[in-house]
Amino acid sequence: MAYYAFLNDKNIVTEVIVGKEENELLEGVSPEQYYGNIRKQVCKRTSYNTYSGVHLLGGTPFRKNYAGIGYLYDEDKDAFIPPQDYPSWVLNETTCLWEAPVPMPADGNAYAWNEETQAWDLVED
Repeated sequence: MAYYAFLNDKNIVTEVIVGKEENELLEGVSPEQYYGNIRKQVCKRTSYNTYSGVHLLGGTPFRKNYAGIGYLYDEDKDAFIPPQDYPSWVLNETTCLWEAPVPMPADGNAYAWNEETQAWDLVED
């Protein structure tokens, strides 16, 4: 089973579907081209098991992250990048994920990012 993401004219993912394996030809073309032709949109394969540039089952990572609706496909990086969480967060070029400018404390407590103070606030129950 393979997954495919459809992109709009700004390379934003509009839908993700389950389709044929990439090595199966459909009407003589790759599934990316086949599904793209049907929908009149660019279609890119995405890997359900890839996150942060790592294949979660030990396989070969593919396009940095599994595509989701609203993700950007970056052609130069050949990667799916999620929407930016906060304006202050920066893109990690290796993982293609957004990171806070200050690391979250690793003390086992729950925290929420405070964009106004640019700090992590302890979440109280």
